[in-house]
Amino acid sequence: MATALVGCGGNEPVQLEGVEVREYQGKDLSSVATDFVENTIKGPQYIDRDSYRLEVGGLVERPRQYTYDEVLDHQSYSKVSQLMCVEGWSVDILWEGMLVRDLFNEAGVKPEANTVVLYAVDGYSTSFPLSWFYDKDIIMAWKMNGITIPPERGFPFHLVAEDKWGYKWIKWITKIELSNDPNFRGYWESRGYNQDGARTGPKVGP
Repeated sequence: MATALVGCGGNEPVQLEGVEVREYQGKDLSSVATDFVENTIKGPQYIDRDSYRLEVGGLVERPRQYTYDEVLDHQSYSKVSQLMCVEGWSVDILWEGMLVRDLFNEAGVKPEANTVVLYAVDGYSTSFPLSWFYDKDIIMAWKMNGITIPPERGFPFHLVAEDKWGYKWIKWITKIELSNDPNFRGYWESRGYNQDGARTGPKVGP
C-alpha cells in the first residue's frame, strides 16, 4: 500500500536515535526492529557516514559524488509503501527520502541512456528502466518510521521500489549508473529471478 507523497521540507538534522512511529494517517506500521527477515547475501553492512560517497555516473553529462549530508540536503518526501518478499513475508513502512530522478536531473542524463543500474556495498546489484523513475515517485530512503535507517536495514540509503518484489529494494546503495544496456542482470536476476520484478508478474523468468 502507498500514500501520496508528503513534502518534508529540508535540512533536518540526522539523528541515529529517536522514537519509532508505528502508526501513520490511520495505518498500522511494521516494526523496523522485529518484522524483517535477514536474507541478505553477506549479512548486515556497516558504512561509515563520514567517508561514505554516493556515485552517480555512466551516461550522464555531469558525473557526481555526494557525501551522505549532501544527499540529505535534497528535498525530502514521505510515503507508506509495502515491501513484500518472494519468501512470503511483508512489512508496511513509512519511508522518507529523496526522489531518485532529482539525482538524474542534476547529473544530466544523456539521450542514449535507458537503464538505471544500482550497486550496493556488499556486491549486490539490480536494474530498472530509466522511465520507471519518471513514471513513478520513486524515492531513495534515509529514514524508516521516522528514524534513521539502521545498518541492518540498509544505512545509508534504501531504494523504495514500490510494486516490485523485495529483491528489487536494494540497500546500502553506493553507486547509481545510467546505462544503455536494458539486458543488464543484477544479483538475483542473473540467478533466474524475473528482470522486471513486478509483484503482479512472475517471480522467475526472463
